[in-house]
Amino acid sequence: MNNDLNKDTLKITGMTCSACAARIEKVVSKMDGVEQISVNLATEKATISYDPGATDLSAIKEKIGKIGYTALEIEKKKLVDEDKLRKEKEIKILWTKFIISAVFAVPLLYFAMTPMISWHPFPIPSFFDPMHHPLNYAILQAILTVPIVLVGYRFYTAGFKAIINRGPNMDSLIAMGASAAIIYSLYSVYIISTGDVSALDGLYFETAGVIITLILLGKSLEAVSMGRTSEAIKKLMGLAPKTAIVIKDGKEYEVPVDEVEINHVILVKPGDSIPVDGVVLEGVTSVDESLLTGESIPVEKKPGDQVYAASINKNGMIQFKATKVGGDTALAKIIKLVEEAQSAKAPIAQMADIVSGYFVPIVFLIACIASMAWFISGESVVFSLTIFISILVIACPCALGLATPTAIMVGTGKGAEYGILIKGGGALETTHKINTIVFDKTGTITEGKPEVTDVITAAGEEREHIIQIAASAEKGSEHPLADAIVKIADKENVELLKIDRFEAIPGQGIEVEIKGINVLLGNRKLMDRQNISLAELETQSDILASEGKTPMYIAMDHKISGIIAVADVVKESSSEAIKRLKSMGIEVAILTGDNRKTAEAIAKQVGIDHVLAEILPHEKSNEVKKLQAGGKIVAMVGDGINDAPALAQADIGIAIGSGTDVAMESADIVLMKNDLMGVPAAIQLSKSTIRNIKQNLFWAFGYNVVGIPIAAGLLHILGGPLLNPMIAAAAMSLSSVSVLTNALRLKRFKPYS
Repeated sequence: MNNDLNKDTLKITGMTCSACAARIEKVVSKMDGVEQISVNLATEKATISYDPGATDLSAIKEKIGKIGYTALEIEKKKLVDEDKLRKEKEIKILWTKFIISAVFAVPLLYFAMTPMISWHPFPIPSFFDPMHHPLNYAILQAILTVPIVLVGYRFYTAGFKAIINRGPNMDSLIAMGASAAIIYSLYSVYIISTGDVSALDGLYFETAGVIITLILLGKSLEAVSMGRTSEAIKKLMGLAPKTAIVIKDGKEYEVPVDEVEINHVILVKPGDSIPVDGVVLEGVTSVDESLLTGESIPVEKKPGDQVYAASINKNGMIQFKATKVGGDTALAKIIKLVEEAQSAKAPIAQMADIVSGYFVPIVFLIACIASMAWFISGESVVFSLTIFISILVIACPCALGLATPTAIMVGTGKGAEYGILIKGGGALETTHKINTIVFDKTGTITEGKPEVTDVITAAGEEREHIIQIAASAEKGSEHPLADAIVKIADKENVELLKIDRFEAIPGQGIEVEIKGINVLLGNRKLMDRQNISLAELETQSDILASEGKTPMYIAMDHKISGIIAVADVVKESSSEAIKRLKSMGIEVAILTGDNRKTAEAIAKQVGIDHVLAEILPHEKSNEVKKLQAGGKIVAMVGDGINDAPALAQADIGIAIGSGTDVAMESADIVLMKNDLMGVPAAIQLSKSTIRNIKQNLFWAFGYNVVGIPIAAGLLHILGGPLLNPMIAAAAMSLSSVSVLTNALRLKRFKPYS
């Protein structure tokens, strides 16, 4: 894809079904300069990639407007309260319309149906009795229908506009069905006015009125359910405090959080929310980060520790320096990831989109053919009209369009509650297919905070001298193993020496010069490359490696001088996570640059059978490729910069949230908690969500497969009843609500604890 493309998201109003979304995609994708467009019915958003040299956002918005919809730019700093108020207003308007419609539909239905019932508790007033005053009876129904048509005017304006723009949608079906009923009824009123009372059988006002009323009820319930699907993102967006206490020149100033800048010193009192990301300068406290990471136990914080926006300061007062503000905070990134995931389409949704694009015209064709066929076979106009209206009303593609996005919205939102950030529908769908998981070792399976456990010296060398030379050499290195060596020197009060030359050898170690001595410090590969014999310390080296310790060899002037053994503690959750994955039938491997014996010892400790050891950083992605070439669906789990290529190469990259931003950017799933139990939980969530989507699609397709033939008169052919259009309208509304209700069942999802 062209890197110069702009990517924007628009809010789309006026969509009623997946045919609307498909129509917008079809029209906009044909515009010059538009590379890609994805319209999500559930979130009412369109994500568009376009070449700014060929078109612009205004032209795209104008194009969308011409086909009957409204496109709005989303304000970057728009408060969640505004969106919530807009949704609440929309639901209130729908309920109001439904109530007004019902107030007139109930008496309309009563007047229409009562004459057909032999006994009724409330007889029709004689002035409107169809037997004595048929015209009054007909006009009363027409008058009661007018307010219903007025409150449901949008079905007509949007529906017929969509037909004119050659993109018929759900509103078009309702508009055509209800209009056919009203026009024929008005014609019957005219016939009655001429004195022909037989036309009373042609009054269809109650059908049109009740159809609109029931669909308004369905839309109201749908809007309420849709609001619940996006609760997770609203909850996240509502977490950040609106103000912060900034300390300047020793004085406290309360300012809006938007005015906080990097390096500002922030004061947070007990019980307050932390406004931005930063590093603690003063004070000790415990912070509740559960809403960000899913971790229920408060985390102790002291000077030097990271704190994150929206986490809650529990008991101590702290001052911290702001390091990330605005859209760069961890919370902002989480919200962005969840929003993008909820707007993205899963591959499984493409089938529904394709079907929806052709669905409405085909349904209209079926309705015309079926009604004409019945009329030609000798049935009355009224009978044929019933068939026509029933087919149009029952065949709503709403359920089809909502089946996938609603489940994805709930699934990704639920994942975010537990610190599992899934970046899109595609990642969510692929995750449930994973059959092989490759874990990085350091910082992923292990804590990533190694400690020196043994110092072995060659003949003639002293322990303190080995530590002094090694720590001096590693002082400038950022490698975790180097940090462990420097720490033991500090602990034992060993004085460090100045180094004259430093060279890092990727994947092997370092070469330095100290007081004229050439020092090599690193793994076996480095020693082999320099042709340094390890025979003197071979036995001790093997013993250390078998114990899961990493032997780091130190050579001075090309002669082995000693071994510093470093061990990295395995995370408490690693063994249980591996056990869970294996019980799910997933093959698990470890991928590390460490030596084979150490890797095998760690693997044995956590229950991993396959070990890929002594792999250089740039070779990790090749190892993933080899597994994929063997037909495996591979997930890579890592946390470091050197894991980024492998994370990107894997079918699914999973980054541990405590890792680097680079790893998190390269991954498809981010685990905010530094806990491997998130891996089986993410797979379990994916399986639950995809299962829910398949259920939704089954019911949506099944509903239409069964509903359309029944509406076309299949039961009548077999001696059964004819489907009443009012029942068709109720069934249509129920189908959308049932799909949404099924999607909301995902809110009960609970990962492994």
